[in-house]
Amino acid sequence: MLNNAQRQHAADLPVYYKLVIKSSKSFFDVDWRGIWQYRDLLLLLVRRDFLSKYKQTVLGPAWFVFQPLATTLIFTIVFNRVANISTDGLPPTLFYLTGLLTWNYFHAAFTGISGSLRANAGVFNKVYFPRLIPPISLSISALISVSIQLATWIVVYLIIKSNHPDPDSFGITLAAPLLLLLLAQTAMLALGVGLLMAAATTKYRDLTFTMGFISQAWLYLTPVIYPVSKIPEQWHWLASLNPMTGIVEATREVLLGQSVVSFGMMSVSVGITLAAFLLGVVIFNRIQRTFVDIL
Repeated sequence: MLNNAQRQHAADLPVYYKLVIKSSKSFFDVDWRGIWQYRDLLLLLVRRDFLSKYKQTVLGPAWFVFQPLATTLIFTIVFNRVANISTDGLPPTLFYLTGLLTWNYFHAAFTGISGSLRANAGVFNKVYFPRLIPPISLSISALISVSIQLATWIVVYLIIKSNHPDPDSFGITLAAPLLLLLLAQTAMLALGVGLLMAAATTKYRDLTFTMGFISQAWLYLTPVIYPVSKIPEQWHWLASLNPMTGIVEATREVLLGQSVVSFGMMSVSVGITLAAFLLGVVIFNRIQRTFVDIL
């Protein structure tokens, strides 16, 4: 028991010396304030995730440039030259590189967040901090790599634009700043489905072996290597149920000025993204109470 002097001393301590841990009242009671209070840890994890990814590699951060360029080259040879899949008149290199811009961000964030609970289980057992911090840090660190890829895209765009026989047939539009909103939507989608997968793998570990298949299947269901115009018109509604379809098509619209994106397609994409984000946060908020005992 504390005496009066000890109680007075505790009351006079600065706020940042006090830590109050209380149970959540509901599944929707997310500790957003705690996430802000632990922002220093969040920034530290972002730095760790970014630097550790290619630590002790020969190319280092240059892999962020080499990977999308190499993938674009393979797509151009296999799908455009060999399979003869149309790119709706756009230069194939820019068509694939633009599609990969938001897709690579989603893929990196989604796969990282899906394994974030198991990867940090040892830390969760030892110290308290809001459990949403590692997933959020992964989405932010993946955004840094996208910034490097965007700089690469600009260089490739300028080279192709200056050497294209009809440079006015495509180009960056005045809506290009909306790319920031598209990246924010991609981050929310990756966080939502990533948290759902992370929560599921704590109980059903077999799902970890399906991550590669899920990512690959999702890529082929997204118009990264083919335009939506190749999909029969009566099936466009089904393609729109994939939220990444609207994101990729809108990215091509704002950066190249050509796509089949519509208000309806983006409305469905945004709606599914918000639903996935809210559901992922709610389920994660429920699982985080007991997942340390399961892992």
